[in-house]
Order: sequence, then structure tokens, then C-alpha cells
Amino acid sequence: MLTKSLIAAAVFLIAYILLSVWGYTSFAGIALAVFFAMLAIAFQNSQDLKSFSFTLMIFAVVSTGMYYPQYFQHWGSFKLSALILPFLQVIMFGMGSELSLKELATVMKMPKAILVGVVCHYTVMPLVGFGLASIFNFPKEIAAGIILVGCCPSGLASNVMAYLGRANLALSISVTAISNLLSPLLTPLLMRLLAGKFVEVHFWSMAWDTTQVVIIPIVAGLLFNSLLRGKIRWLDKLMPLLSMITIGLIILVITSAGRDNLLKVGGLLVLAILIHNLTGYTLGYWFSRLLGFKEKDCRTISLEVGMQNSGLASGLALLMGGVATIGLAPAIFGPIMNVSGSSLATWWHGRVPEDNRESRNP
Repeated sequence: MLTKSLIAAAVFLIAYILLSVWGYTSFAGIALAVFFAMLAIAFQNSQDLKSFSFTLMIFAVVSTGMYYPQYFQHWGSFKLSALILPFLQVIMFGMGSELSLKELATVMKMPKAILVGVVCHYTVMPLVGFGLASIFNFPKEIAAGIILVGCCPSGLASNVMAYLGRANLALSISVTAISNLLSPLLTPLLMRLLAGKFVEVHFWSMAWDTTQVVIIPIVAGLLFNSLLRGKIRWLDKLMPLLSMITIGLIILVITSAGRDNLLKVGGLLVLAILIHNLTGYTLGYWFSRLLGFKEKDCRTISLEVGMQNSGLASGLALLMGGVATIGLAPAIFGPIMNVSGSSLATWWHGRVPEDNRESRNP
């Protein structure tokens, strides 16, 4: 299956190149999307590359949105951007359904590490985002989108990468949960302070929007976990898949809506977001290292700082009335974050944390 999928991917990549050279762009987009999809299927069948498969599917989605935006902006008189919020609430519900009160109780066991993770998350990424938005001199709404990504909490992706990278999964889940629970206060406050010079930010409105998008669905998910987890097995299996599908659909709609703006600033915006993401990993790791944390905890805080809830940023961009401008940075940050996070986690996976080696060799 792996070999066949790789051959099929190679065929579609060649087809994309030829169709692009010959000027058949309407067909080239299909070939590019299928190339990424076939590569994702191939990676799914490889133990070493499996963690990259979802990211490749996101690339297929982005390619589709860039080549065929007209199909994903409106269906008749209905604007597809209206689906972003309910899709995002499904994702947040899925996050809550994966948590349990027992897991949240781990907060009491590692308060220092969690405090450092949350503080780094809500200082490093917002300030770096503000610096990049100012340095690159983007149009105001696109600059505000970079800051918005930095001001959002971490998401489920960081938990997956922590597991793959031999980090502290319990700490990762705790930092993700706490950062999301604090987001209705900290996200609008930081946006007001840092992005106020770029766009108008209504603190209480954004606080309520964040509560609707994050807190209410997560609490509903926690209740689901407590009352029904394990009793409806098909639903337990469906939730993670449903979350991944909705993430793809959100990115598809935002990419389609912002396609023209993305073509204008795409290269510079990708560079700025890559710097933003990698700086988060680096500073998160070394701050915790300087504070004397174990290697596993340093890896965890690195991932928690560098990986943002780009879906929430997309939803808030929509509510701010800028899905095609403010929403561009979140739409790009997600795929970049997944590629870099998967790469970092895969590299770490092959390296046993130092504290683990010491415990085995007293």
C-alpha cells in the first residue's frame, strides 16, 4: 500500500507540473490536491512518517481553496464562513470530551511547571507576534491576525506532539486546559493592548465570543466524558475524526475567502509565521531549561508555547469581521505548526530524555 500510494503521488506531482507548464491551471489544482492526499495515505502506512499524514491532508485542502475559491465561499445565498463557528465549537467539544476531571486534577501535582507553561504561552507568543507584525509592516488587519494567533491558547495538536515527542503528556494536557480556560480573559486583554493600534478591539465582546467558542463547548465535552464516555463506543471513535474533518473544513473556507489577499502577501506572511512558530518552540524550551526543569517538561513547555489554537483565532477573526484578512495568519499558522511540530516530535521521539536515561543508569 505504501509503495502504490507513493507511485500514485509521484504521478500526480508530474501531472501537476506538466499541467501548470501547459497552462491548464483549472486541472493543475486537482492534480496538486490529489498529490498531497496520496502522499498522506502513503505516510499513514509508515510508522515513522504517520504523524505527518494529517498535515499533508491540510495541504491538500489549502491547495483546493487556493485553486477553486469560488466553490467554497457561497452556496447560493448562504455564506460558508457562517459554518466556521459551529465547526469550531465541535472541535472544542472534542477537546473537552478527551479530558477528564481526573486529568485536570494533575494541576495540583505540578503547579510550578503548569504556571511557567501558561505564563510563557501568554507572554512569548503575543509579544513575538506584535514584534513581527510591526517589523514586517503588513496591512493593519493582516498584522492584527498575526497578533491574534499569538494571543490564543494552545490546542489539541500540542498534546499529540507531546505524546509523540516523549514529553510530559499530563503536563501538556494541563497547560492546554488551563490556557483555554483563561482565554476569555487573556486573549481579549492582550489583543486590546497589542493589536489596538491596528484594529478596533472590543474587550467584552471578544471575551463573550471566546466563552461561547471555548468554555461552553469544553464544559459540555467534560460532561460528556463524565457521563457517557465508554458507553457509546461509536461516538467515542467518531469525535477525534469529526474534529479533524472540521479543522480541514475551517481552513478550506478561510483559505478560499482570503485567497486574493494571500496571493499578495503570501510569501512574507509565511516567513513571519514560521519565525513566530519556531521562536515559540525555542524560547519555551530554553526558558524552562534555565529554570531547571527536567528534559521531558522542557519539551512539553516548548510545544505548548509554540503551538497555538489557530482554529479559535480563525473563529475570532470571523467575529471581528475579517475572515479574509485577520483570518489569514491563523489559516497559515495551522499547517506550518503541524509540519514543524510533527518534525520536532519525530526528532525528539528518537532521543530518550536525559532524565529518563539517568533514572535507568543510577
